[in-house]
Amino acid sequence: MEAITFEPVYKTRIWGSRLLEERYGRQLPDTTENYGEAWEIVDREDAQSLVSDGVFAGTSLHELWTQHREEIFGSGLPDSPRFPLLIKILDAADDLSIQVHPPADIAKKLGGEPKTEMWFIAHALPGAKLYVGLRKGTDRQSFEAAIKDGSVADQVHAIIPKTGDSIFIESGRLHAIGAGFLIHEIQQNSDTTYRVFDWNRLDDHGNPRDLHVEQSMACIDFSDFEPSMDTASGNTLAICPFFKTTRHSLAPGESIANPTAERFSIITVVKGLLAGRFSTGQSVLLPKSTSPLSASTECEILQITIP
Repeated sequence: MEAITFEPVYKTRIWGSRLLEERYGRQLPDTTENYGEAWEIVDREDAQSLVSDGVFAGTSLHELWTQHREEIFGSGLPDSPRFPLLIKILDAADDLSIQVHPPADIAKKLGGEPKTEMWFIAHALPGAKLYVGLRKGTDRQSFEAAIKDGSVADQVHAIIPKTGDSIFIESGRLHAIGAGFLIHEIQQNSDTTYRVFDWNRLDDHGNPRDLHVEQSMACIDFSDFEPSMDTASGNTLAICPFFKTTRHSLAPGESIANPTAERFSIITVVKGLLAGRFSTGQSVLLPKSTSPLSASTECEILQITIP
């Protein structure tokens, strides 16, 4: 079976721009809108990946997962009603809100979905900042006071990463992406985000964005102080119960295959051309027992599997 490609689902965002067009050569749906997210592989009720070509052209990811699971994905996978991962590209031209995703035990109480994710920095402008975790000395009381007086930014830890860095964002970790990034995000299939602070911004009508202060305070890990960007363990960037992400450098002619022949993987091309047709920024699903893909040029690859 050949590798499966999907049509991206593009999302306009107030903090987005058009880097997907400029750096990846994407044809965006509208010539004037700013797009902050491309959902590359997604199976949600309100957003669905459709196969772009081949024998399954026009078929949804949900149909593949529910009707061809053993054939395409393999055995021993989570018995979830929807494909359990969501693969995104984020184009942050402005600061995103400071936010948190709920851990599993709390999500259920709040009516949301748990969400653990990781970020791979595909491009970073000089000095661009990520906001992750808390500054030392911050506690629940001081953070609540900062929400009231608008000084939350003073209590959030800032990191200046470089292109090629990565960081794991476990549910409960306070975070925000600052302006100046193109990021590949691998996450649980969830769209639950609680915004606790939005930089005191007002919309075109002079109104602040809706915040979710009570929910955020129930989720934030107040023991998470001043983390740094992650250090890879061999070629492993992140591993958790939900996904494993590895990074691979391929010389022309070298190939990449599923780590386990009887299980699928997702391949994201960070740089280069793979198999003569998968270009920079593209994600493809490699079904089980698929032949290896060979690098046409020097390639940087992310490979995502379910442990």
